[in-house]
Amino acid sequence: MANLYVQSLHVHPVKSVAGTAPDEMAVEPWGPAGDRRWAVVDTTGAVITQRQQARLALASARPLADGRVELSGPGMPALVVEVPEPGPLEPVVLFGKKTETVVAASAAAEWFTAYLGQPARLVYLDDPAVRRPVDPDHALPGETVSLADAYPVLLTTTASLDALNALIARGDHPEEGPLPMNRFRPNLVVGGPAEAWAEDGWRRIAVGEAVFRGVRECGRCIVTTTDQRTSQRGREPLKTLARHRRIGKSLAFGRQLVPVVTGTVRVGDEVRVLE
Repeated sequence: MANLYVQSLHVHPVKSVAGTAPDEMAVEPWGPAGDRRWAVVDTTGAVITQRQQARLALASARPLADGRVELSGPGMPALVVEVPEPGPLEPVVLFGKKTETVVAASAAAEWFTAYLGQPARLVYLDDPAVRRPVDPDHALPGETVSLADAYPVLLTTTASLDALNALIARGDHPEEGPLPMNRFRPNLVVGGPAEAWAEDGWRRIAVGEAVFRGVRECGRCIVTTTDQRTSQRGREPLKTLARHRRIGKSLAFGRQLVPVVTGTVRVGDEVRVLE
């Protein structure tokens, strides 16, 4: 499949918060360097995402040196958050499963509590190499993941987004389209002359210095209906995915990947489908 290339790269330092689109990205065994190493949790330790708080879409986290992040959001002062010192670990709950993390400074708790209007804290995944294994039904021994939903890297293609937007235009809510790619919060966006949904069958791909194993489709949720510029929710793309892209129990868009060879990937790099 010739002439496929990296159209854009995306790193989200804080889970469910807007991130950045760098020109290059270091790929580590558990995902892009700095991606989803932080998360917001409530008083019970449950992770808060855009599923519960669509307003998170309007906040942003800019990565700084040494793992620090700078938070910003409407009506809020910018706040630089340092990586927490090693200390006692606290369990946090993501999709009903516990992961141990360390808690950031109280200033971040005050910031998110004020921003969200509910008690909230910021936590940091200190050691992704050991803290959170990938789903054993789709993993090899020892594979781990950051605080991403399930897998280290999410790939999407512009060809599939074009096809989805064409279906939305012919559906019940054409006024909601076309949707931008940021609805799907990918790490790696592939451009070029792929067929729509071709990524469903990609079992192994090479990008820049990295090689990835294709694991499974990405099941989509209510976050994809959230306008990332306004935080308003609609009905698409879930209505259209339910009609045209139901794979098992998933409303599918994108491909979940696990790195098998780490390295740097860059915008413009060739994407080679090996299997």
